[in-house]
Amino acid sequence: MKSTTASRDTLGYTVFLGHRRIAAGTLEDVVPRIARHFGRPADGALLVFADADGTQTDLDPRVVAALARTPAIDAARQPATEPAARSPGRPKLGVVAREVTLLPRHWEWLAAQPGGASITLRKLVDEARRTRAAHDATRAAQERAYRFLHAIAGDLPHYEDALRALFAGHEADFVAAMTGWPADVRAHARRLAEGAWTA
Repeated sequence: MKSTTASRDTLGYTVFLGHRRIAAGTLEDVVPRIARHFGRPADGALLVFADADGTQTDLDPRVVAALARTPAIDAARQPATEPAARSPGRPKLGVVAREVTLLPRHWEWLAAQPGGASITLRKLVDEARRTRAAHDATRAAQERAYRFLHAIAGDLPHYEDALRALFAGHEADFVAAMTGWPADVRAHARRLAEGAWTA
C-alpha cells in the first residue's frame, strides 16, 4: 500500500469490518478491499471512516464498483496546467465576500476603527486564531475521536467512561476505559485522539 502518513491524515480513509480494521489509505487504496465485501454476508457492519475528522462515510456501491475497475491515475503523468494570465490591477488575495450580522453598536465600533470594518474584522479573526490555536486543535482531536467511537464502540463496555475521559483530556483514563476492547478499535481511537490531552 503506497500511502504516506501525510496523505492518509488529509485524504485517508480507514475501513472496519465489525471491530476489525481491514484497510487504510487513500480512497483508491481502500476501494478494492471494500468492493470484496459489498453484498456479502459478513461478521459485522462494513464501516468507512474519514481520517481527517473521524466521520463515517457512506460510499455508493456503484461508485465503489466503478473505482475498483478503474486504475488510479498517476498525477505525475498528467499534463501540467498553464498558469492563468494575470490581469492588470491589484492582485486578488483570495478575499471572499459573505454576509455578517451584527448589532448597531458593533457596526459603530467597527466603523470607528482605523481601516474600517473589513480590516478590523480580519485582524480580530487572526488574533483569535493565534490565541486559540492550541484549544481549537485539542477540541478538533476530541471531536474526531468521538465521531469514530460513537459509530463503532457504543456497545462496548465502559464506552461512556471513555468519552468522559476523552472530553476531560485525561489520556490515561481514556486508555484504561478501553481495556478489553478490540485491538483495532483501541489503536484507531488513540490515533484519532492524538492532541486531545490536557492532563
